[in-house]
Amino acid sequence: MLTNTATRYGALARFFHWSIALLILTDLALGVIGDRTPRTADTVAWLQTLYSAHKTIGITVLLLAVLRIIWAVTQPRPVPLHPERRAETLAAEVVHWALYGAIIIMPLSGWVMHASESGFAPIWWPLGQGLPFVPKSEAVAHAAGAVHSLAAWVIYATVAAHIGGALKHQIIDKDATLARMSHGRAAGHPEAHHGRAAPIVAAGLWLVVLGVALVPGDQAHDTTVTPVASPAQIVSSVTGANWTVDTGNIRFQVAQMGADVEGEFADWSAQIAYEDQTGNGSVTVVIDTTTLTLGSVTDNAKGAEFFNVAAYSTATFEADITRTDGAHLATGTLTLAGVTVPVTLPFELAIEGDVATMSGEVVLDRRDFAMGAGYADESTVGFGVTVAVTLTATRAD
Repeated sequence: MLTNTATRYGALARFFHWSIALLILTDLALGVIGDRTPRTADTVAWLQTLYSAHKTIGITVLLLAVLRIIWAVTQPRPVPLHPERRAETLAAEVVHWALYGAIIIMPLSGWVMHASESGFAPIWWPLGQGLPFVPKSEAVAHAAGAVHSLAAWVIYATVAAHIGGALKHQIIDKDATLARMSHGRAAGHPEAHHGRAAPIVAAGLWLVVLGVALVPGDQAHDTTVTPVASPAQIVSSVTGANWTVDTGNIRFQVAQMGADVEGEFADWSAQIAYEDQTGNGSVTVVIDTTTLTLGSVTDNAKGAEFFNVAAYSTATFEADITRTDGAHLATGTLTLAGVTVPVTLPFELAIEGDVATMSGEVVLDRRDFAMGAGYADESTVGFGVTVAVTLTATRAD
């Protein structure tokens, strides 16, 4: 029988229960294994496969959970076997409703986190990697990650309570609780009924969890470094600068596991000296590398194998500007992660009155800066890193 009755679970309800239970336990195990696996060049391929499986299973759980809830609200719910044990029955039903919330909130928050950040471990699913109305945003990813982490603790507790309750009924009470869900055995008195408080209590629990998770706190990917002078303080010593940067971005893109990942430096400062008539000048750019973001692999990128921001919290680009046949070049050196490398940045420049707009792009090789030495296979992390710079500057008085 597919449908439920007042005293038994139908085949479809049992299918949803056991398939979701198996997938959840598998996914929890994958998450724990992933968290305890060191992030190194030797483990990156394994972790990518593991987290792709984790995410795909999570979305499968979410879809099955939606179907399960739709089915559940259209079906009679089998009565409690011991309605006279009010406290025990209430506790069991609170756990039941909290689990309903968990199998929706936990995978959904994980999907939002994945959609809002770039990078690691694609979903093996035909629905794609993004979600409608979810922007690429570090803040959104951080909030979704906080919800996902706390939801994990809720699901640990409720799954443990659910399993513990089932074993109690089987071993101590020796009743038909497990048999009703394992093979659809009929049990209980049809006139018994469920209480109304459990959904309210479970909803209150989830409101507390979401409230705690979404309270503003420390930003994601925080890395402790030795305090140094800010980029603005460092470049303030440059003499002859006659342009003030108003707005701009320094972004970069690198391939990871064959997929492009985009990063950005939030804090940087530049001093520019440039003469319109000759097309000559100079520029000094200082970047606070601790403000790096690179999607889901930000922490790895800040680590000792790559930018090593704990030891090298700033990067500096110093160059001379030249113009030939209308084309501009900034030719100089880039000091990054303690290594200085010659770099030439071609860029376009448009000046209207006292406002200049600049955009340029250069491809760097991470190996020149001794970055990711253990990632010798370009299929894991690409060698080429495309750096794009845009800015708008105003001529100083």
